[in-house]
Amino acid sequence: MSKQSSSNSNSPSFHGSNIFQSQNWEETVKQVGYRFNRQYQGQDLALPPEVQAMPIFHEWKTGILAGRLASPFWEMAQPQKNQTCLDIGCGVSFLIYPWTEWQAFFYGQEVSTVARDTLNARSPQLNSKLFKGVELRPAHQLNYSPAQFDLAIATGFSCYFPREYWSTVMAEVKRVLKPNGFFVFDILNPETPLAEDWAVLETYLGAEVFLEPISEWEKTIKATGAKIVARQAGELFQLYKVRF
Repeated sequence: MSKQSSSNSNSPSFHGSNIFQSQNWEETVKQVGYRFNRQYQGQDLALPPEVQAMPIFHEWKTGILAGRLASPFWEMAQPQKNQTCLDIGCGVSFLIYPWTEWQAFFYGQEVSTVARDTLNARSPQLNSKLFKGVELRPAHQLNYSPAQFDLAIATGFSCYFPREYWSTVMAEVKRVLKPNGFFVFDILNPETPLAEDWAVLETYLGAEVFLEPISEWEKTIKATGAKIVARQAGELFQLYKVRF
């Protein structure tokens, strides 16, 4: 996922300190999409020297950071054979995770055109039966039938949006999940040692980050009618498994 236009300011500001109106969602979706398009295309970015000097930048540049921060959703809810699974903000998930071993039907949704095009071009070569395609659409717009999915996954992007946006996303996920289905997603934990440096880096990469307390996130989750079944802490993100 990425951003439509990167910030020209040398002093990043975080959305968490601003009033964020719902009409800004579409612009933020474009910005996040653009940010990830550039990453998937390997485009070099002219970042300030002080940012390039940060240890976290070097880990990002070499690809080490991605491995450290990826949320292992399958540890909470491994897709099962013949289950229908929706991966929201899927990136290149079908190409890097063992979906063919899980034998689960994969439906993807993305805001990065590069990720969408890459998956739709290459995934059918791996397994055209299991791969059901990737739609270019934001997380709050799920164009699927009610009770269609056994499992929904959404990792790595909730931090780019306010909690009110996530309430809308969860309402949509609830609609498309089967009654006993699970939703697995992650949220940014601002108390982790990496949080502030990562937020600075992401802002310069083109996608501003919300730094909001875990306690407030959990209030938002519960207000949607979701029951938290499990939590799992990571180096930056906390993974949740919920049922409606």
